[in-house]
Parts: sequence; structure tokens; C-alpha cells
Amino acid sequence: MERNAAEQRRRVLVGHLLRSVLSVALLTGLYYVAPLGGGFGITTVMTLVLGLVVFGLLTAWQIAAVAHAQFPRMRALEALATGVPLFLVLFSATYYLLAAQDPASFSEPLTRTDALYFTIATFATVGYGDIVPTTEGGRVLVTFQMVADLILIGVIAKALVGAVKIGIHRRSSPPPGPDDEP
Repeated sequence: MERNAAEQRRRVLVGHLLRSVLSVALLTGLYYVAPLGGGFGITTVMTLVLGLVVFGLLTAWQIAAVAHAQFPRMRALEALATGVPLFLVLFSATYYLLAAQDPASFSEPLTRTDALYFTIATFATVGYGDIVPTTEGGRVLVTFQMVADLILIGVIAKALVGAVKIGIHRRSSPPPGPDDEP
């Protein structure tokens, strides 16, 4: 019996890890092959906003899934492995389009890899030195990402931790009996 439980946990862990790796690979691959043309404009801003709304909905769904998961900690890690790369790719694509539209927006031209590097450097709060926003529009966009980063790290991480606690409590609580009140 105990061996079956350990084997089940191992299978679930491998499944979560595989889905996480595939999510990161898929999102990164899509970023590199997506037709990012047309420059930066209202369409880019609206796409970023729509992408962030999708990110928010995905995060809310993930938090509920974590609270109801058989293995909530593993599900929370999978949620982060899906949500964070989506968040980073959205900003990276926006920076890439801004730099293509107005090359003076950053201290150097940005390739997709440069834009991804810049986005991750901003997210990780390690600072730069090589690539910096040089226009007011670029700085506004980067400031917006910094605020969104703080929200992601603070609020969403707290919600995921809370969902993990709910899931663990739900798993350890006995199911209600027929005589228990709802």
C-alpha cells in the first residue's frame, strides 16, 4: 500500500514537472516565432492589457486548482511555471515592439533575446547597465512592469501559498459525514 502511494506521488511529480517544462518551452518558443511586426502602438498596448487580463484569469483559475489539488504544493509550482513565463513573454514582446518602433527607446537595439533578457533583469530586480530605457515612454512601460512585478511577487505568491494551505488542510480533514451540517 505504502509503495503504491510513493509510486503515485512520483508519477504525479513527474507529470507536474513535465507539464511545467513543456509550458516554459512552449511559451518561449511561441515568443520567438510569433509574428511581432507593425511596431509599437495602441494595438500593442491593448494586446499587453488583454494578455495581462488573460494572465490574471489564468492565475485565478490556477489558485482555485491549487486549493483543490491532491498535491497542492506541486500544483502551485506548476502554476508558477506557467504564469511567470507568460507574464515575462508579454512584457518582452512589448519591449521588442517598442524598440523596433523607436530605436531610441533603449540604449541599444533590442533583439527578441535582448528584450527577454531586459524583461527578466527587470523582474529579478538585479538592475542593468548594458540595456536601459532612454525615452519617457520606455521608462513608463518599465515602471509599469516593476509595479506589476511587485504585485505578482507579493499578491499572487501570497494567494498561491494560501491556496496550498487550503489544499493541505482539505486533504488532512476527514470528509463530512451524513449527520454533519454543511
